[in-house]
Amino acid sequence: MKACSAVSLQTIVTIAANTQTNCNRLVLEVIILKRIQIKCPYCGAQAVLRPASVVYGKETKSKESYLYVCSRWPQCDAYVGTHRKDLSPMGTLANGDLRHKRILAHKALESLWKSSRMEKRQAYVWLQAKLGLNSQQTHIAKFSEFMCDQVIAVCSEAARSQRPAA
Repeated sequence: MKACSAVSLQTIVTIAANTQTNCNRLVLEVIILKRIQIKCPYCGAQAVLRPASVVYGKETKSKESYLYVCSRWPQCDAYVGTHRKDLSPMGTLANGDLRHKRILAHKALESLWKSSRMEKRQAYVWLQAKLGLNSQQTHIAKFSEFMCDQVIAVCSEAARSQRPAA
């Protein structure tokens, strides 16, 4: 087991994807799960690392995409995407309603930074100041529905104030 702990998570996932036997895949999956433990905030079940195709089917953007999916999926529809580099979760598990709110919040912020001719990073610094958060806290993928509503509201207000008076 010590030899495996020195191997990167990406290497383990690559090996798992190329491994033909279920036994070897199961062993590699256990190694990954021991490194990252995520519980579903909705039902309390353990989240498991799965290829995105499990949820998205043929609509998957990339064969290398992975998600942490509630082990009770599809009854509990909570999941979150992973970073390609290290397969760490991009945020917190979210159900359909929260995923929709996060999409709307991202769109509101993107619309604001593009119309304001800001860089993306500048928009996040602006959002931090508006919400009174630090850079570690300002990740829409970690926001609740309430925080997403706040993002949408401050972005909408800023967009209204940019428009010339009629």
